[in-house]
Amino acid sequence: MFVGHAMLAFALAALAAEWRGWPTRRALAVGVAAGAFAALPDIDVAYALFAVDGSAVVAAADADAFWSAANRVHRSMTHSLVVAAVVAPAVALATLRAGEAGRTRLARSVGVALLIGLVGVALAVSGALGGFVMGAFVVAGVVLAAAVRQYADLSPRALAAAAVIGLATHPWGDLFTGEPPELLYPFGLAVFDGRVALHADPTLHLLGAFAVELATIWLAVLVVVRLTDGSVGPVFDRSVTLGAAYSVAPLLLVPPTLDVSYHFVFSILAVGLACGAVAWARSLLASDGDGNFRRLSTGRSHLLRASLSYAVIALSGVTIALFGYTAVYITL
Repeated sequence: MFVGHAMLAFALAALAAEWRGWPTRRALAVGVAAGAFAALPDIDVAYALFAVDGSAVVAAADADAFWSAANRVHRSMTHSLVVAAVVAPAVALATLRAGEAGRTRLARSVGVALLIGLVGVALAVSGALGGFVMGAFVVAGVVLAAAVRQYADLSPRALAAAAVIGLATHPWGDLFTGEPPELLYPFGLAVFDGRVALHADPTLHLLGAFAVELATIWLAVLVVVRLTDGSVGPVFDRSVTLGAAYSVAPLLLVPPTLDVSYHFVFSILAVGLACGAVAWARSLLASDGDGNFRRLSTGRSHLLRASLSYAVIALSGVTIALFGYTAVYITL
């Protein structure tokens, strides 16, 4: 769900900015910032980098060892809506520039104090491990906020809005793929007592979760098309029909579940990449009416549109592959 978190936040933030009447460039910038903040809560898995022997995990090809360590703190404090409500305005205050507030130094101090307070709360509630994770989270948040201010040139309010959208939307996608996030940390109140099941069959549940992920990516694509007046470029190519070949996968692969899904995820993504690569190769070999090979424009705008176009073609291939796989699996 890593990509889905960012895509959902991007789409919602960009649409909200458009609804507010902001220019396209600024709306896209807010969306990108929100998407970046939506990826931030998963920094809690960084704990596992220090808790496990990485060489042993690689040698044994045992991803469970990594996730067993990461899950000690994963989806806890960094996935809290309460924490998100504090971090978003705090990082905006901490990265204020001179002259942006009546008392800039005081405002910065308030932001830093709020962030330090969160680390203190995590230490008190979850011990040293909680303090380490929360510390990494708030430091990464400040660094990201500073980068957004530097390169996207968003106002403090726009930054805070993007941050709260990104952080607050992140936990919901995790409801389908593992233990429910602690939405009200540090208060210890459980909102969900378990994973939200999309189907009793574990394979169909995984396929449903994957479909949710694809849907969020498609939503982001549609938002880009809407904001840019359809200037993404051609989004259909005959190569997407290659995705239909993945329909034979249920006959060849072990049915995937949330516990064992790598073979499914990597193979279906490979099909999508193949669709995009074939479309790109066909464009290189295309000729004009005189039989001469076309010259590819190297303009920045053209390259961006072409890249988005091939990405959407790859996404279409994955979508067709998913429908084909699901249809065949159900009939078996």
